[in-house]
Amino acid sequence: MTADFATEAAALGTEARHWRRACAALGDLEVGASAAAWKELESYLGESVRKSLVAQTKRLTAQADRALFALDAAQTPADLASARSELLTLRRRYTRAEAMVDFYCEAVNTRTSPRIAAVLRGLDTLAVHSMDVVLRPLGIESPPVLTYLDKGMGASILRAGARLWDASLSPAAAIKITRHNLWQPTSLIHETGHQVAHLTGWAAELAAALHTALAPISPLAADAWHSWASEVAADVYAFSLLGYAPVPALATVVDGPARTVFRMPIGDPHPVGMLRVLFNVALCRSWFGDGPWDALGARWLARYPLSQAPSEVAEAIRESVPLLPTIVDICTRVPMNAFHGAALSTLADPRRVAPAELNRLAERAGASLYTSSFLQRQEPMRILALTVLRGLDSKTAPIEMETWLRRVGGDRSIAA
Repeated sequence: MTADFATEAAALGTEARHWRRACAALGDLEVGASAAAWKELESYLGESVRKSLVAQTKRLTAQADRALFALDAAQTPADLASARSELLTLRRRYTRAEAMVDFYCEAVNTRTSPRIAAVLRGLDTLAVHSMDVVLRPLGIESPPVLTYLDKGMGASILRAGARLWDASLSPAAAIKITRHNLWQPTSLIHETGHQVAHLTGWAAELAAALHTALAPISPLAADAWHSWASEVAADVYAFSLLGYAPVPALATVVDGPARTVFRMPIGDPHPVGMLRVLFNVALCRSWFGDGPWDALGARWLARYPLSQAPSEVAEAIRESVPLLPTIVDICTRVPMNAFHGAALSTLADPRRVAPAELNRLAERAGASLYTSSFLQRQEPMRILALTVLRGLDSKTAPIEMETWLRRVGGDRSIAA
């Protein structure tokens, strides 16, 4: 054994032991999130997430042990080169696993405040209910959901079942709720719409249906709406369960200078901001008739004349606008294999969240709207929609929304 071989073997041994210690330490989840924060999760959710993350770190630690074994058995420079290659692979996989552990721990850490923890537990519950509406009749189990609070303009989701670094599956749907929309959390249902579309295969089927219907009329619109199908599906899902309630918040999020509203980058699954707002207005008009959405649409058309849009974007909008009623019908009224041959509206009927129906619910419920455990179980989507709409004219965060979400989340201090 040469001196160079021994020196390299010793150096690799130091590196290998370092990464072995790091892999084992990654499994101590309370380094990333406090025990108190973990306890603020529902037991089934906490156990699922912790079990998955610990299993990942154990597999990573086992890989580190194999690298150490290979290094101890090395006899030739080629053996050392192979061991070094395995160590570099281990380091890359550690980095990916660390990012995943940190992601979930940071999400859990947003629950260190008991008040916010109760609100987020309420949102967890609403998210699962919103998926059950469609998935349960199809015989598909809704995954657990971990909501978390973060900065930024738009919500997002790491879907349950997404492939992780080691080919394992994400244990829960992790949904970001933006701080500015915490008290009008309609984006939650947009994100669960993504999860439902993934579990049912709806997005791909919707993309094909849109392209088939639009291509004979406008190949340009057909290609655009085909590419936007995943986000269109999520918007339609939120509309079907909440009606008009998500539309003002959506308009606020996609608003901005004209260059933002008319932005259409290649590969972006989101419709052009202007078209996205007009499409949501068309959903409301198709199912509810005249209403406040008409004024919102007119305001956007006046605020952002097509003369401010790049020529190719203006052309896509001009060709799409006359087709919006057709697109609405395809999204909501056309039977889909994803829904076992039914239309989405058969499983989630938008007429139940028409403004007049929401008002009737409020009149019948009276003072029990936010206190009835029966209504909490049977009508959470309609209560959410009604509360968001009631809060649109308020300058302060609606007390009813927080109190109700905490009650849904099992906050015993306000259960009475």
